[in-house]
Amino acid sequence: MTATILCALAFAVTYWAGKRSLGLGVVSLLACGYFYGILRANLLGFSYFLFDAALLGVYLSQWRELADPGDVKRLAWLRLWVALLVLWPILLIFMPFQPIMISLVGFRGNALFIPMALLGARLRGKDIVSTSVGLACLNLVALAFGGAEYFLGLQNFYPYNASTALIFGSEDVAGGFHRIPAIFVNAHSYGGTTVATLPFLLGSWRQSPNYKVRVLVLFGIAAALLGVLLSATRLNFILATAMTALTISFGRIRTTGYIAFTLLIAAVLWVAMTNERLQRFMSLSDTEYVENRISGSLNRGFFEILLEHPMGNGLGGGGTSIPYFLEGQVRNPISMENEYARILAEQGVVGLMLWLGFIAWFLSCFQNIFAKGPWATGRRLAWSFSVLALGTGLIGTGLFTAIPGTAILVLGMGWTAAVGLPDVLDKRDLVLSKAAGLPRLRPRPEYTL
Repeated sequence: MTATILCALAFAVTYWAGKRSLGLGVVSLLACGYFYGILRANLLGFSYFLFDAALLGVYLSQWRELADPGDVKRLAWLRLWVALLVLWPILLIFMPFQPIMISLVGFRGNALFIPMALLGARLRGKDIVSTSVGLACLNLVALAFGGAEYFLGLQNFYPYNASTALIFGSEDVAGGFHRIPAIFVNAHSYGGTTVATLPFLLGSWRQSPNYKVRVLVLFGIAAALLGVLLSATRLNFILATAMTALTISFGRIRTTGYIAFTLLIAAVLWVAMTNERLQRFMSLSDTEYVENRISGSLNRGFFEILLEHPMGNGLGGGGTSIPYFLEGQVRNPISMENEYARILAEQGVVGLMLWLGFIAWFLSCFQNIFAKGPWATGRRLAWSFSVLALGTGLIGTGLFTAIPGTAILVLGMGWTAAVGLPDVLDKRDLVLSKAAGLPRLRPRPEYTL
């Protein structure tokens, strides 16, 4: 009963927030995603559908705005890809591959996050600032929980049950300690989510003229980096390192900003190097292990799946996370540590081709990252992170099914891929542009708010 009430509350809150503003709706949605893991672990049952309810709430709140005639031409290609990527899984629900409940759960991991791209395409300066401030606060909350678990132990926050078996089974940190999940489903979700927030946080830190906002966002960045270390996930450490290097390379940060950023990185590195439990990333120096890990993810079983299931094994039948109380209903379960193999296993050749086509189209939108504007740094970082993240799908699972990491990833993809987005400005964008010392920009009249 409690889990059902929480789902209804999540829907109501995100719907109400989305009606107030897109930024507030996104923040409320991501707040539900941040707490999803720990609530699911303690409540079980219908708490598995908490984030689904929150997604539906924010989608319905933006329904009319998404149908805005002024955006039809600008978002024509993005709308087409979103429609294709959602309609094919809807068709697969009615195929006799998996029981209806398994297909519906699998629909989340294959299609429910995709419309976030349309929300990302409509982000304005004020929405990005709101989202960044919210993410900074959520990162700090997650770090507080992570620190408490580090010192007090996981058992004080996560009970051992079918939902948390993976968490308690990850005892490969130095000394036999657990990876820290903070308030997420698992440690990898914690690290992946905090890394996904970096483009928004770094972009707002670079752009915002408000000193308090910059300080809060800077603390949010530090919390994200510490979260990656606490999660002890090597892939996310690589992504965080890449985002840090890209920020230094083209962040156009002022001297005082560079000093502050350098001090922050130095402090995080000092914490890592003085604590063995935060040094799991050091195993990346074992080249033989890394080569075997990548080779296994790329080669093991892919062509077998292609030959045996050209039309797929049905939604939920190829590796999408299924609630423990439905696992026994999955027919002929297939699993492979490769996100694109998971798509092939569940959506067949057609679904994989659609995803590869969408990714190719997204990569072709790289010209947007060269456009000047008040949010150029954040946009470049978001596009770069998306490209890096899409590449990691070859050596792991969860890229398109993580809560709320996938929602943040797709949001950033929509923000950076929408045609004409660099010219979409509102009054706050113009103020921020002037404060940042950028050339004066003239918004296109048909796109001005």
